[in-house]
Amino acid sequence: MGKRAKRGRKAETLAIPLAARIAIGAVAIAVVGYGLLFQHASVQPVRKPSAPQAQVQAQASSTPVYVAPPVHAAAPAPTPAPIAVPAPLAEPPKADADVPGALVRQVVDYASRQTPGTVIIDTKNTFLYFVLNDRQALRYGIGVGREGFTWSGEQTVARKAEWPDWHPPAEMVGRQPYLPRFMAGGPGNPLGARAMYLGDTEYRIHGTNNPATIGKRVSSGCIRLTNDDVTDLYERVKVGAKVIVLPASAARRPSQGAPSDAAFRLPDPASPSKRPLAANAQMLSPGPKIAEAQ
Repeated sequence: MGKRAKRGRKAETLAIPLAARIAIGAVAIAVVGYGLLFQHASVQPVRKPSAPQAQVQAQASSTPVYVAPPVHAAAPAPTPAPIAVPAPLAEPPKADADVPGALVRQVVDYASRQTPGTVIIDTKNTFLYFVLNDRQALRYGIGVGREGFTWSGEQTVARKAEWPDWHPPAEMVGRQPYLPRFMAGGPGNPLGARAMYLGDTEYRIHGTNNPATIGKRVSSGCIRLTNDDVTDLYERVKVGAKVIVLPASAARRPSQGAPSDAAFRLPDPASPSKRPLAANAQMLSPGPKIAEAQ
């Protein structure tokens, strides 16, 4: 009995480790099988490209790829400013200074085609026009240069003065030695109540202490108005205003070698398209540029 009991206990002792081993083996087999199944499902077979596809891929990989730089929109070219074309002169309206009342300041019809504020001097007919608009101008009676002292051209008003002083130029004193060398502004001054100086010349638009000379050709090239008229014009004309002096005659200076647009002709009313443009002031006679006495 004793030996059988010992063998039974020994068999039980060996039986427990055997069962545990079987269980552990089964779990290990299950784990290994699950791992093999998961690996088979997640790993996809790599397909080798066919021969044409492999050739195309090889060519694509060996061909250099050009990447164009970014194109920026060019800024639009600035539009050139229009070139201002000087307005052609229009012939002054027909008027006779000998008609009673013709030399009185008045508004007249005058399609001058000049900017309002422009002064146009009609030397031939002894009128000055202050342009009001495209169709009207304010007309004044004036006195102009005597024979040998007429001129024409375009200038601007450089400055203005009230009751200006008078300094007779040396050329005038040489011709008229009795003239004073200086005369202060005032009622007895031959420049009158107002003066508008033209560019860098010695010419002026001014008043006079002798209104009887209006409508006459007695000056040394300056343009004179009555004191009432020059005071009115003085208030209207601005510094920098354009002054156009029309020629007293249609003849061109024989010695003038400038191009045609630099010479002056009276406008032709029959052909408006051929009216010349005003240029810089030019002397129409060999008389010197001198200031005006009485």
